[in-house]
Parts: sequence; structure tokens; C-alpha cells
Amino acid sequence: MMRRRTLTAAALLTGSALLLSACAPSASSGDEQASGDAVTLKVWSWRTEDVEAYNKIFDVFEAEHPNITVEFEAFQNTEYNQILTTGLAGSDGPDVPMVRAYGQLQPNIEAGQLVPIDGEVEGLDDIAPSVIAGAKGKADGKTYAVPLATQTLQMFYNKQIFEEQGLDVPTTWDEFIEVQEKLLAAGITPMALGAKDDWILPIFADIVGSARYGGSEFEEKVLSGETDFNDPDYVASLGIITEMEKYLTPDVVGVSYTDSQIQFSSGQAAQFPGGSFEIATFRNQAPDLEFGSYQVPLPDDAVLDAPVSPAYADGNFAINTKSDHQDEAVELLNWLATPEFGQLVADELNQFSAIPGVEYEDAAMQEAWSNYEAGQAPYLLLVDFRYGEPLGTAVLGQQVQKMFLGETDAAGAAAALQTGISQWFTPGE
Repeated sequence: MMRRRTLTAAALLTGSALLLSACAPSASSGDEQASGDAVTLKVWSWRTEDVEAYNKIFDVFEAEHPNITVEFEAFQNTEYNQILTTGLAGSDGPDVPMVRAYGQLQPNIEAGQLVPIDGEVEGLDDIAPSVIAGAKGKADGKTYAVPLATQTLQMFYNKQIFEEQGLDVPTTWDEFIEVQEKLLAAGITPMALGAKDDWILPIFADIVGSARYGGSEFEEKVLSGETDFNDPDYVASLGIITEMEKYLTPDVVGVSYTDSQIQFSSGQAAQFPGGSFEIATFRNQAPDLEFGSYQVPLPDDAVLDAPVSPAYADGNFAINTKSDHQDEAVELLNWLATPEFGQLVADELNQFSAIPGVEYEDAAMQEAWSNYEAGQAPYLLLVDFRYGEPLGTAVLGQQVQKMFLGETDAAGAAAALQTGISQWFTPGE
């Protein structure tokens, strides 16, 4: 079997080298195709931190499919979109790229770079509709990829700090505020948030505010045009952000996302509003840290009658239309849609697989998944409002920064969001 080659952040191709390689034919693909025997599939991803885990996962696939070798390459997350665009446009791109979901998948589909897989891959009908939606074309409704994971959003908490301070997981809004006040009085930062990186701020907004504005109920109304983001309930949900500011990391706009992770994993902050994708990071940063998660209780005047965990599909595996190994790529995607792969995603990647029937042995994962199953909502701006420019998440992230800096208020932020998405979003379409 051929040696699998990986590319990590420390060995990334430079832009010029990538452009050259994208224009050059693969030296090995012709030989493999001519032999009709062993085939190497190139799989690209933005998950540099998961190279070792993916190699273990694909070892399982290769053992069951001895004619196929998977060459897994991971690129820097912030550079991946451009690298993938160049690779798919050339002749030496990946056979199976990891692609984004929802709105950020559409440019690849519209450019004709991905192969529809309806009828080619079994098990797609078993995936939750809200998750498989992240792998479909907006215009044609066809499925172009196998979803990788579901990310859920909730509040993580340090169990040791809660125990030392005599705190229980809050189940009402009054209890939630009481927890924050007691932590503050004890000289402990209640919540770590890195507002210097604006992409985390819409996540924070939905963790504390989704139930306030109505979750899925509001989603239906705003998509149909029955209401918009100037809705008083949505504005009130953003107002919660201002209420929370005194409980956040001091000088919150000057703190990076990475620093906020360290603040929580090192015990400098008692809670962390974030996604289930944090679990693996916290495990790596602090193996002995005991942490759990909970859904933020219903705020005053909440539209919903129960707390929710906002969620979204994260990452898909697709087939490059220019791949010389279409049959083998379909074979791989069929395996990626099996419970076997789903369980490996849970066990090796510490992610919530999009494939149903997966079990989670990690206690923190199981707790977060149970929270999600108890009450679900879409991470609204990512799921529905990234199909045009400006992205809804980008607009709100910048507006929340301005709220923290005193440059706007909840009503102003909501109005800016509505103005931004109105440049491309038409209700009812």
C-alpha cells in the first residue's frame, strides 16, 4: 500500500506553489488509472488539528477497501477557502474535498465543481433534514455532499469552580443571574468570551438569546417575510448581550478567542459560551479539567417555553467533478455515510456525527448531546443568512463589537443586520 502523505499547518504550500501545482497534472493519477488497480484518493480538509485522527479513521476504510489509499491533506482554516477554490479550478485538486455548509457551499455548486450524489450514496435520507440541508444546492435542491458533524451551542461550566462556590446549574433566569453575581463577588470571571474575533459573537448572541426571540418559530417568520430582524423580540434578545457584559472577561473586545479558551481551560473563568467543537480543545488543553454544559435558562418574556441549544451542520465531504476516480470517490462517500464512520467521528474526533445511531462515551459530549435533544433551534444567521454578501454572521459580529464599545445599541445592531441581509435576501424565496 502506498504511503499516505499529510500536510499540516507547519508544512503548508505557499500560494505560488499551490497555483503551479493546481495547473500541473498529477504524476501518479495517470499511472494508477492505466493500471486499473490501486487508486489513491486525495482528501482535503481545513482541520489541521485532526490529521492524526483522520489517518486512524482512514486506516479503517483502507483495511476494508484494499484497492483504495486515502491521502489526507489538511490546510490552515483561514486559508482553506482560497486553496480549495484554486484546487477545484485546476487539474490537481482533491478527489474528495471537505466543503463548507449552507450558503458557503453554494459557490462550489454554482461553479459546477461538485458532483450531485442523490441516488449514489445510501443513508442520506436517514440524516436529519436540518443537517442535510447544509449539503444541498439552494437553487436545485440536489444533495452534493455527506455531512460530517452537527455542532451544538451551549454554556460550558467548570464543575470544580461550581462545587467550590456552592453553585448549581441554573434552571431559571433568576438562578442564572444569581450564578453570575456570586462568581463576580468571589473575584472569578463568570464567562470567558473573546470578542476580538467577531465570528464568535453571533454564537454568543444565540446561546443567550435564541429562546428569547423564538428559535425555529422566528426562523419561519423571518424567512416568510412575516417579520424581520427589527422585530421587538429579536431586538430584546440582543439586549441580553448588554446585560451580560459585566459578567464577561474584562476588556472583552481586546481578548482573542484563543485567549478566552485558555482562560476557561486554565480555570481563570468559570464558564464558556461556545460550541460542541470546543470539547476536543478543552480535552487537549486541560486533560484533567472537569466540565459540563447546560442550556441557558429562559430569559424574561421569552417567546419559547423551554430552553434550546442552537445548532448547525459543520463540514461536508463532496466529490470533485474533475476527479479521475469517480467510482472510488463514491465508494468512499458511501462509507462516510455509515454508522461505522459516524462512530469513529465521535470516538476519534470528539464530534457529533451527522449519522444517526452514534453513541457518545465521553461524558461531556453525551451531556451536550442530551441538552440538544431536549430542545433544538437553528443557529439562525449561519443556517439561513450566509447565502449572500454580506453574511449575516459577519454583520452581527461587527455590530456586537460596537455594542461592547458603546457605539451602538441592540436596536441599532438589529437594524444594521436587517439592512445588510436585505441587500441579497428576499423573503419567501
